[in-house]
Amino acid sequence: MAKKSFAVIGLGRFGQALIDELIRLDHDVLVMDKDPDQIQKAAKKATHAVAVDTTDAAALKDIGITSIDHVVVAIGKDIQASILTTLILKELGVKNITVKVQNEYHEKVVAKLGVDDTVFPEKSAGYNLASRLSTGEFVTDYYDIGDKHTFFSVELTEDKMTSAQVDPVNLKNQIKKVASVELVAIHQNQAVYTPKDEIEVIEGAELWLLGSHAEMKLFIKEWFKDTKPEE
Repeated sequence: MAKKSFAVIGLGRFGQALIDELIRLDHDVLVMDKDPDQIQKAAKKATHAVAVDTTDAAALKDIGITSIDHVVVAIGKDIQASILTTLILKELGVKNITVKVQNEYHEKVVAKLGVDDTVFPEKSAGYNLASRLSTGEFVTDYYDIGDKHTFFSVELTEDKMTSAQVDPVNLKNQIKKVASVELVAIHQNQAVYTPKDEIEVIEGAELWLLGSHAEMKLFIKEWFKDTKPEE
């Protein structure tokens, strides 16, 4: 993975989580927030940390914001500051901008400023949780990928351990017979394998699958039709 430079504006829970993950992935991270105390804490882990009012165009220009590969506006509840910061970034010519939005109206304003890469954490989390809960207890993880597709995982239970299934290729083919979902990877023994790897799939392995919403529901219905839910 090529090393990139990121700027994260705003040190709420979302911003902190984003910074931690970018650092873990070994990217250069510039952190900005108007709260000096927050910046002091972030300075211990980020590449650079600056206490600055990001609604000040001159200040952002002096920092060298236009040299950053990707800027994320993760400002929390201050929607006005988020919008003004986004506007300034666009005016300064920053090409790659992602904005955390608070509601649909915030999202519409940001779109009018020319930014179509937005994230709505609360909405996404709520939607994915509702969708995951509706699939029942057999699904161990669930993410909607766009409007039509779903990435989800299930555990390979004892009743599914047949001689035809311990081999990844045969397992993939058997899944295809149930529904049009793709076996993307197998997670077992704290490692991730592809269906092409020569391994023996064990009981309790987590199967990572990808398919349409309809095919996902069909797969769960058919794959677990003889499995009794835990009481």
